[in-house]
Amino acid sequence: MDLQKPLPPPQQPEGCLVVAVRLPVRIVVLVLVVPVRMVWDALVVTGRLLRDTVFRPLGRALLWLGRAVFVWPFVGLWRYVLVPVGMALAWLGNVLVVVPAVWLYRYVLTPVGHGFAWVYARVLTPAGHALTWLLKGVGAVLAALAMGVYTAVAWLARYLLVVPARWLYTWVLAPVGRAVAWCARGVGWLLGMLVTGVGLALYWTARVLFVLPALALWRWVLVPVGRFLAVLARETGEALGHAWRIAGRISRAVGRALGTLFRWIFVEPVRWVYRTVLTPVGHAVRDAVLRPVAAGARAVGRVTREALAAARDTVRQARADVRRMLFGEPRQPAAVDRREPAGRDTRTLGRSTTALTKD
Repeated sequence: MDLQKPLPPPQQPEGCLVVAVRLPVRIVVLVLVVPVRMVWDALVVTGRLLRDTVFRPLGRALLWLGRAVFVWPFVGLWRYVLVPVGMALAWLGNVLVVVPAVWLYRYVLTPVGHGFAWVYARVLTPAGHALTWLLKGVGAVLAALAMGVYTAVAWLARYLLVVPARWLYTWVLAPVGRAVAWCARGVGWLLGMLVTGVGLALYWTARVLFVLPALALWRWVLVPVGRFLAVLARETGEALGHAWRIAGRISRAVGRALGTLFRWIFVEPVRWVYRTVLTPVGHAVRDAVLRPVAAGARAVGRVTREALAAARDTVRQARADVRRMLFGEPRQPAAVDRREPAGRDTRTLGRSTTALTKD
């Protein structure tokens, strides 16, 4: 097992140009970036506060309002208007269209189709077969006549056109074409040599007049300037990142300092006043005023409920007395002889006290 740590990749030595550019660039960028970062952090905090306290409740309220204004009316319209109307229209369409169409297909179109099929199978099919056999015979006769005419025309065309044209091509046109092609190849070779010489001359002229100066300009001017600009851009980017991180720490420290100052100036005095002044005063008011008032209110309520209950009982008793004076005593229900022993005499196994055994 290899216990040695892997060596870091070798870093290329930095030149004096990089060192000379890095420090002033970082100082300038830090001075420019710190206000921007502090403004950015302030905007972020403000945006979060607005999101939590304003935009989110407002969005929820707007969502509820949108549902109440747009969604729920359409849902009610769909559920209680469109669906019943659609079901009624579907039933009406079934009764007025589907049922008559099924009856028409079953009792009119189907018998007519069966009759047409019978006519087609018993009449039209034999007639078509006979007509087909007749047409096949006529076609065979016409094909034999056409084959004879085609053979005669082909023999005449071969010996009047093809054979003379082949002889003309073999002994006249082919030798003339070969001679013309040989002459064209010679002219082409001559033109190619001429174009090659002119191209070489133009190539060396353009190389001397344009390519070599452009190459020298690229190698000795543009490349060094590009390297310097690349170093400047890289250092500027790194300085921006470094300055942004340092500005974040500075902004965080400033924010904490402002928060601490706000707590010392406002929060701590308010907390001290609440703990040392308002809380004892509130306890004193609660113990000296609110609790006795609540106890008195409970006692008054209890006395009031008892008085109301006594008044209800009195009214109920007076109403019963008036009813008794006007209509007399209510009739008592007649006693029913259940043939049960009275008092403490209960039924035993030795006595005849039931309906089945008593005389």
